[in-house]
Amino acid sequence: MQRAIGDAVSVRFFMPSPPLAPYITTYYLVEARLPYGGGMVEDWLHPEWGNLRISGGGQWQAAIGAAPLTDGPRMIASGPTSLCTHFTMGHGRCWGIGLLPAGWARFIDAPADAHSDSFCDAFSTKDFAALTGLAACVDANRPDAAAEAARFDAYLCDLLGQRPQSPAEQRIQQAHAMLMNKDVATVGEMSEQLAMSPRSLERLSLRAFGFAPKLLLRRQRFMRSLAQFMLDPSLAWIRTLDCHYVDQAHFVRDFKRFMTMSPSAYAALDHPVLRAAARARAAATGQAVQVLHRP
Repeated sequence: MQRAIGDAVSVRFFMPSPPLAPYITTYYLVEARLPYGGGMVEDWLHPEWGNLRISGGGQWQAAIGAAPLTDGPRMIASGPTSLCTHFTMGHGRCWGIGLLPAGWARFIDAPADAHSDSFCDAFSTKDFAALTGLAACVDANRPDAAAEAARFDAYLCDLLGQRPQSPAEQRIQQAHAMLMNKDVATVGEMSEQLAMSPRSLERLSLRAFGFAPKLLLRRQRFMRSLAQFMLDPSLAWIRTLDCHYVDQAHFVRDFKRFMTMSPSAYAALDHPVLRAAARARAAATGQAVQVLHRP
C-alpha cells in the first residue's frame, strides 16, 4: 500500500493479489478533507483504461471532455477514455478499481468500444452486473481502507473463478505488450509483430481496448510525455516529450486532442488529486499513470 497526502487530498493505492494482476491495475482510495459545509477539490484526469468508482460518502460530479458536469451515482462504471475527465469532489471518500483490457474482457459483458469515452451508473445496465456487488464492500459508517481493499480483492478472486477466460485473452495480452513498447510506433509494426492483419487487429482493439490501434498508439505516446510532467511539474514541456514527437507543435496538437486544452492552460490549473496520485501510484506500481501500467 502506498499513500500520498496533499493539503486537502489523500490518495492510497492497494495492489491486487497475484491471480488478479493480469486484470486489475490497483484499488485506490481518494479522500478529500475539506472544511465542513464548504469547498470542493477539482481536477482534470488524463485518458485511462476502464474504471469503477464507488462513493464512500460525499458529493462528486464528473464529465468527459467538454461535457457539462453531472452528479455522480453511488457506483460509476467508466469505459476506456481518449479525453480528459473533469471532476469535482466535496468532503468525503471515493474508491476506484482500475480494469486492464484483459480485465474488461473477463468481467464486463460488452465490448470496450460500447462504453468508450463515457460513464454510467453501474446499476443501470446489465453490462456491469457481475461487478455491482463490489459496492457492498465499502462501509461508509466504519471506513477501514485496508479491510475494504481486501474485500474488493476477495470478491474479484471469487468472480475470476466463475467467469470464463476470454478466447482472445492471449491476443489481448500480446497487443497490450505492443502498446507498452515505445519502439512500436505504427499500426503496421504492431500488426506485423502480432502476425495479425490490420483489419483483425482493429477488431480486437475496438473490442478489448475501446479504440482503434492508431489512436491507442497516439494516446500512449502522449501519456508517456504527460506522466513525466505529473511527477515533476517544474519540467518544461519540451523536456517531457516522447521520442516519437517530431517537435513541440506536434505534442501541442495531441495535448489539445486528449485534454481539450493547451499545455499551458493545463499547467496553470491546480491538480490536487492527480499530483498526489501520480507520486503514490509511481511508488506502488512503478508508473505514474494507469495506461502505462504493464499487464
